[in-house]
Amino acid sequence: MNFVLTSPQFPKTYWKFAAGLKKNGFNVLGIGDAPYAFISEELKGILSEYYYCPGMNDYRELFKAVAFLSFKHGKIDWIESNNEYWLEKDAQIRVDFNITTGIHTKDIRAYKAKEDMKPFYHQAGVPTARYHIVDSLENAKAFTTKVGYPVFVKPNIGVGSNFSYKIKDEDGLLKFFATKDNSQYIMEEFIEGTIVSFDGVANSKSEVVFCASHVFPIPNADIVNNLDEDFYYTLPQVPEDLEKVGRATIKAFKVKQRFFHLEFFRLSVDKEGLGKKGDIVALEVNMRPAGGYTPEMINYACTVNCYQIWADVMAFDENRQDLSLEKFFCAEAARRDGHQYLHSHEEVMLKYKDSIVMADRYPPVINIGMGDQFYIAKFKTLEEVEAFREFILTRKSVIVEPIKIAVI
Repeated sequence: MNFVLTSPQFPKTYWKFAAGLKKNGFNVLGIGDAPYAFISEELKGILSEYYYCPGMNDYRELFKAVAFLSFKHGKIDWIESNNEYWLEKDAQIRVDFNITTGIHTKDIRAYKAKEDMKPFYHQAGVPTARYHIVDSLENAKAFTTKVGYPVFVKPNIGVGSNFSYKIKDEDGLLKFFATKDNSQYIMEEFIEGTIVSFDGVANSKSEVVFCASHVFPIPNADIVNNLDEDFYYTLPQVPEDLEKVGRATIKAFKVKQRFFHLEFFRLSVDKEGLGKKGDIVALEVNMRPAGGYTPEMINYACTVNCYQIWADVMAFDENRQDLSLEKFFCAEAARRDGHQYLHSHEEVMLKYKDSIVMADRYPPVINIGMGDQFYIAKFKTLEEVEAFREFILTRKSVIVEPIKIAVI
């Protein structure tokens, strides 16, 4: 079977998806906007062919690339990127080339538009924040009168936390209307809580064959808007209540043979109409792996190869790995260029030489949301996770504020 990976070179660890497919007997083909000389040697050794398509954003160019590969290698059976950016184009290619696997255009909006996600969450029995699709200032004021300030606005369809804002009062609302672009925005009542995720792979029956969970103590919108340092961690076990609502959500969305990253709030205070402190409230779904090098964190925390799990589901519709091996906490802390930190890079690498599993620079395309220099390490306890965060992120003359580290 011919499996086309779009943009298989980004992020740089995604060559491992290609490796898993090849191991399972697929003829793996690639289409990317990076010249062949710039893709990794690992990826070059896996792909039967790589089509350099610098104009991938132009659907006509992407169509021609797939047409060429189909002419040369035969019918395309699968096309996937595992990148949010290409989901819609992947879906259109499936329609135009009669590829029966994966999401088609008629289903893609429910995976992309935050408004359209809410009915599926409700079907799964998960409460969601009240919302308003931004149109006029008058209607926005009426919504804030109904739910009270603060409110949160973000693009109805968008990746990451760009152009996402917490609006604290009417002055903030007026400023938003004076400066916003022409994108469609969704406005929601503000939720006080910690963001937690339910990540994994679903088979063709919308059954979760593997799952993991992350805790995001710092909202990504704050990281983007304030250029804060990034910090989050993978849990060794998925909390029981989170796994229950996560599996129900996957069923409701009818997710089939996909990697997924579902986001929820764990309420930090009682919220009328939504739940008590500690309850779970829906945020949004992402039908691809979490950003950056989070799949690597999953591997180190769960002692698995999640790339291979995904490839096994593509080929055999099941997980074939041992999920009973020892598990850990895996934490990421990322610094910002331009700040002076108490401990040098060399000191960090020396102190955590036995714990750090990955240390590198985030590429420019994602560093706004994730920082510049990052460190990923695995530990057995939460106390070690907190000490790691403090050691990495404490700036000179600036004390890192404590973050409640807990299994939540």
